Amino acid sequence: MRPSGPFEAYAGAPSTAATSGTGLATLETLGRLHRGLAESEMLVKRGGRISEVSATHYRVRGLSAHARLGDIVEHRGRRGQCAGEIVQINASDVLVAPFDTTFDAGISDPVFIRGPFRVTPDASWRGRVIDALGRPVDDLGPVVGSPDNTASTSATPSALARQRVAKPFRTGVRVIDIFTPLCLGQRIGVFAGSGVGKSTLLAMLASAQVFDTVIIALVGERGREVREFLEDTIGADNIRKTVTVVATSDESAMMRRRASSTAMSVAEYFRDRGERVLLILDSVTRFAHAMREVATGAGEPPVARGYPASVFTDLPKLLERAGPGGKGAGSITAIISVLVDGDDHNDPVADSVRGILDGHIVLDRSIAEQGRYPAVDPLASVSRLAPRAWNEGERALVTKLKAMISRYEETRDIRMLGAYRAGADAELDNAVRQVPVIYDALTQTPQDGPSRDPFAELASRLKNQEAANG
Repeated sequence: MRPSGPFEAYAGAPSTAATSGTGLATLETLGRLHRGLAESEMLVKRGGRISEVSATHYRVRGLSAHARLGDIVEHRGRRGQCAGEIVQINASDVLVAPFDTTFDAGISDPVFIRGPFRVTPDASWRGRVIDALGRPVDDLGPVVGSPDNTASTSATPSALARQRVAKPFRTGVRVIDIFTPLCLGQRIGVFAGSGVGKSTLLAMLASAQVFDTVIIALVGERGREVREFLEDTIGADNIRKTVTVVATSDESAMMRRRASSTAMSVAEYFRDRGERVLLILDSVTRFAHAMREVATGAGEPPVARGYPASVFTDLPKLLERAGPGGKGAGSITAIISVLVDGDDHNDPVADSVRGILDGHIVLDRSIAEQGRYPAVDPLASVSRLAPRAWNEGERALVTKLKAMISRYEETRDIRMLGAYRAGADAELDNAVRQVPVIYDALTQTPQDGPSRDPFAELASRLKNQEAANG
């Protein structure tokens, strides 16, 4: 009889008397045994039990040795299955922030790890509305995940692996195409207080025909306005190429925080397919507020007007993911809405985002009060890539237009007091005559349709004005 050890029995290996290379056979059987144990371990759920519950978080004992930050956990409460994300790991327990505001966690409830969060976008997602976890909210049936997608990771492309941003495009909004022109792959912020036409401007930008796919993230939006924004502002024609990620203001901080990352992952999927993608994030300020809620709930101290340091670490991690892809990939042109609290353009979030992005479009409340929409301040708005979009003639013209508008605005008080006299200053006379015409030419509503040649349209208005004055 030939002896038979446990590894031989597991692998079905022949006896050492019948074969040579016993060491190699043993290594092979050990490898098979290791793979078998690994596969069986995958069938075992790692679990723990809830030890403490608060209004926004709960603690779980027994998971510390196996948990990683960002892992998703689940437990079954009295009202059904609940999920959350691990936001802090201690030696004895982990802290979990739930996705559901009505979670019903109880002491000693079992909790199991599901692993890192992943979203699996697919081309069929165009025209759909999903939540921050990739679940449909539009009553059009389930969404299908792509089996070969690579956008579930959040790795920022290497700086030298990216293509260069060089190709300009027309947005169809005259004031932007003239004073702050954009390029494919650019990241620009729209800085505005509440009620100055921010959503309308974003919808006008979303209708640009140069993009293959549009991704819209509505973070902390009023629930009543979501359907109105999609059906009335975006419109049926554009919604067919749009994927919308929604986390309304009544949802948990974790859902509002996760929505931006989910939208970015969807945009990355379409970019990696070689498409020109427009990502509209409305708003990054509410995303920062959600991060602040989660971080302060985990015990992180505030460092700048109530914002913990992790907020200013996570903002560039998110925003740097937009932009051009590598060789053969498309681009993500990001338009980031910044809701300026109390019209203070120097609050910490606005200041941080301004330094990350490739320019900023400033909406001014005083311009909106004059009835000029979009209420863009051309003197305060900057596109860092504008020199790549203008030709020499356009650049010179815009420089003259800004100088003229500046002269007109700085003498507004003098003219209101009646101290202005025509003929004393030729440059001011020219500004008083032409700037109102420029303002009128820059006024545009969604019903007007996109502008095809903004410089030609402005020149035509000015020539007509000069002709009328003789």
